Amino acid sequence: MIKVGIIGLGHMGLLHLRNTRFIKSIKVVGVADKSKKGLSEAKKFGIRNLFDDYKELLKLADLDAVIISLPNFLHEESVTFTAERGLHIFIEKPLARTLSECENIKRAVQRNGVKLAVGHNYRFFDHVQKLKAEVDKGTLGDIEIANFEHFVNGPFAHPLEPVPVQDWWLDAQLSGGGALLDQGYHLLDLFRWFFPDPEVLYVNLGYRYDLPMEDSAIVALKSRHTSTRGIVSVGWFQKMLFPHFNFRLNLQGTARFLSTDHFVPRNLYLYAVKEALKNTLRRMTGRKIKPLSYTYYYTSYIKELQHFFEGIQRDPIPNPLANVIDGLEAIRIVEESYKFANRMKRET
Repeated sequence: MIKVGIIGLGHMGLLHLRNTRFIKSIKVVGVADKSKKGLSEAKKFGIRNLFDDYKELLKLADLDAVIISLPNFLHEESVTFTAERGLHIFIEKPLARTLSECENIKRAVQRNGVKLAVGHNYRFFDHVQKLKAEVDKGTLGDIEIANFEHFVNGPFAHPLEPVPVQDWWLDAQLSGGGALLDQGYHLLDLFRWFFPDPEVLYVNLGYRYDLPMEDSAIVALKSRHTSTRGIVSVGWFQKMLFPHFNFRLNLQGTARFLSTDHFVPRNLYLYAVKEALKNTLRRMTGRKIKPLSYTYYYTSYIKELQHFFEGIQRDPIPNPLANVIDGLEAIRIVEESYKFANRMKRET
């Protein structure tokens, strides 16, 4: 049994806590958050060890691993401290705010011999993995053009579901960046996963809401190992409610065109109803349900945790699908993009 602690009980921390109930061979033995509301929610799940300081949580003698879901500016400190306790780590994306912080995290992880996985859950989307499998099989031929796009509300709640924005989100120093770091991080990671070692060719940042950071971004890339060129486009400006999810990868190959849209259920509402009925039938017949399957996209959060915990049960421990190097390289591209945009701004 893997004994797990969870640090941070915001939206993602509580989601991870709920998802751990569906993963065999692990047990959450303690949680930490400064919010009494978050701790109260964890208590409802039967968690007895509740702390308002994560360093107290890490003193528990029987911990094996920790899930960290804290604001960006706390990633370097919390991961380093956890690694020094010899615990394996799952950290929500981004790995950190800057390349320098990522390098410090990498050294701490390697120095203490622990494994770290980063929450690159987009790698675990069913339609992304199906598309990646087709690329790896060569059915598209050589990929010449790749367009990756994702548009959402960002930190802003939909008017029908008002939720206040936490202060750190809109502080560029605390968050590390805007839409490019938040959403672009995922797409830049996917581009690198599909097409290794990309270089930045062009960057344009948008400021529709006149925030201290960008609320949209367009980045042109080229792989140094293939002929693939591509555009990553992201934005926080779109008012959208779940289950709608404006995300897709479009690949133009010499043999054919293929998109993640080809693998998504045609009607997400009908899909959700069917999956709910299937789970009801599974419960009635004593079979294991498929948690969150009705959401289509949210199953990725369970899959990434399963992948992480399966990995740390093996000896030797294999690298997770998204490790410290993947997190570091995603930030390297983000940082290179910001530098490119700033250089263009000075020249105009």
